[in-house]
Parts: sequence; C-alpha cells; structure tokens
Amino acid sequence: MMIYLDYNATTPCDPEVLKTMLPYFTEKFGNAASKTHPYGWVADEAVSKARKAIANLIHATDAEIIFTSGSTEGCNLALKGVFETYASKGNHIITCQTEHKAVLDTCRHLEKQGAEVTYLGVDEKGLIDLSKLEQAIKPETILIAVMYANNETGVIQPVKEIGNIAKRHKVLFFSDATQAIGKHKVDVLEDEIDILAMSAHKFYGPKGIGALYIRRRGPRVNLAAQIDGGGHERGFRSGTLNVPGIVGMGKAAALCDAYAEEEQKRFRSLRDKLEQGLESVHPVLINGDVANRLPNVTNISFEGIQAERLLSLLNSQVAFSLGSACTSANQEPSHVLTAMHLKDTIIKGSVRLSLGRFTTEADIDETIKVFSDAIKDRIQH
Repeated sequence: MMIYLDYNATTPCDPEVLKTMLPYFTEKFGNAASKTHPYGWVADEAVSKARKAIANLIHATDAEIIFTSGSTEGCNLALKGVFETYASKGNHIITCQTEHKAVLDTCRHLEKQGAEVTYLGVDEKGLIDLSKLEQAIKPETILIAVMYANNETGVIQPVKEIGNIAKRHKVLFFSDATQAIGKHKVDVLEDEIDILAMSAHKFYGPKGIGALYIRRRGPRVNLAAQIDGGGHERGFRSGTLNVPGIVGMGKAAALCDAYAEEEQKRFRSLRDKLEQGLESVHPVLINGDVANRLPNVTNISFEGIQAERLLSLLNSQVAFSLGSACTSANQEPSHVLTAMHLKDTIIKGSVRLSLGRFTTEADIDETIKVFSDAIKDRIQH
C-alpha cells in the first residue's frame, strides 16, 4: 500500500462513522420528511441528532445548520444567496485572490450578473492586509468572503479580526472553513462569522454531504434559495435529505469534537518531523506563514527540482498533491502560490503533504526515506 499524505484532498471514512451510517441504508431507510409513520420519525430523529453534533463543533445552534451536498454547493448558496437577497443594499463583494475556486468562480459568475467584486491580494506569507480590507469596504458592500484556512498552504487568515471589521461596518462575513474543521478550533460566535461552509469528507465523514451555518441572531441572515422544490431545510435548500450521509457527518463531527486537541498536537509533531527530515535531505522552502497554519499540512518547495519530476521519481510510493485536488487537472501554476508572489521556480517545485488521523510515525519515516532516495537518484542522473 502506498503511503497516503493527501488528507487535505479527502479523508477516509472513520470506521466508527461507517458503522453508524450502515443501518440508514437498510432497516432505517425512511425519508426524514415523512411525518406520518415511524420510518420517517426515526430518520428525522437521526438528522436532528447529527445537526446538533455539527452545531456543537462550531458553537452554533442546531437551527443554524443547513445540509448541502458539500462545500462547493455551500459556497454557491452563500455568495449567490446573499447577492440576490441583499441587492437593495448593494452589489459589492470583497474576497481574496487565494480563495478556493468554489468562491472565485462563483464570484466571476456574479460579476456577469452585475456584482462588483474586489479581490484582495496577499503577502508572501499568504495573509491579507486587514487595513486594505477595511479600506475596500464602501456603502454598497454586502459581503466579505474570506476562507478560514487555505487548502494548499494551510495558512490561517486572521478570521476574528475580519469578523470584527465586518461587524463594525454592518457587512456580512462568510468563511469557507472546509479545511479548518477538525484541524483548528472554529467558533462562529467568537469569530463573528455570519455564514460558514464545511464538507464531511474533509474530516473523516462521507463524500456528498456538507453543511452551511447561517446565523439566526445578531444579525439574522437571509439567503435566496438556489434549489427550489419542497421547502426543505427551512426553505434554504430543497430536496430529500441524504440521511445516511447526514448521520455520518454528525458522527464525524462528534469524533472531531472528542479528538481535536489530541489530534492537533499529534499532527503538528508528525508534520514538524517530516519537514525536518526533508530539510536534512535537500534545501527546501516552506511556503506560507509557518506561525499561522494548520497543524497537519506543509507546502514545501525543493530547490532546483520540479515537483512533477519529483512525483515521477517517487514511483507512486507516496500519495500527495502538487496543488489543490480540485484543480489538479489544470496544468497552470497554483493560483495561491502565484498570488503570494513566489518565484516561478519555487512554485514549480512545490508539493503539498497533508497528514491525518491514520498517519503513523512509520509513514513519516518511510516518506522521508522515499523522498531522499528519489532526490539522490535525480541528482546522480
């Protein structure tokens, strides 16, 4: 088996998650919207339990959690929903050049519908300038959309400060927290986040299920639905609920809540060992703010070695990424590293190694050895 170090792309289902889900495919197969018999009641009760577990993970209330198919849908609902609902106030959205394509592509779509979008730059560490964010706000601004932690570098933005700025100016704040959930403490109240997207498959739940937090108080946020037909999920997102997926996401959230502190400490220790081991093999550069990043990920460039060449030398012994999994089919340089003003040689030599719950110390030792052998082979030839 090859070593899996691409946990930022997706995670395996935790066995406890799968075990919890299985009955809802067979004997507990009811539709949560069926209110006239026990099959529906059992499904509805399971959905309610999962909703509460997910809410607890981010310090929200269960009524503020809306189920989606994942973060891409969540980002679309957040951005398009705000743009449509708050059109009478304005049409201006502020976001960041290093956002996930789910946000950037949606913003470009909205520009065609009449939105004005400001794309904030970042410094060489991948962080936005808070003073420039505040300067960008104007009377027509309706939304600030800045991701919690970057999927390629793991860099964590100053979310609480962004939330404070948004609150002061009475502008809504949406954060794509897909990578942060389970790897960093996320508190929507402390951070003053109004809308937040997450996806279960990033924290050991199943694919095809996600959630959107929509604040109900201080302020009460309204979003125009993007999927109509039946009024499910308080009218925000119609469609028969994916009960097995929701149950799995709820269990995954509960496990993250229970393991968070212990796991984050272990991730950081293994990640640091990996970086130190690779540094001893060949000159490297860690991309992004090393003081403000997720504990499980390193975006690292090997001096003088193109990442694609390194990938071929490794001979499929380690699974990792040359960039975001969602854009890996695109051969263009990483838009995240480009926005950080890194040299072209650094960008072309960068790889993302991301650890997770099932990564062992032996995996790290073997990865260092495999990279060492590949780099020596490359130098010799």
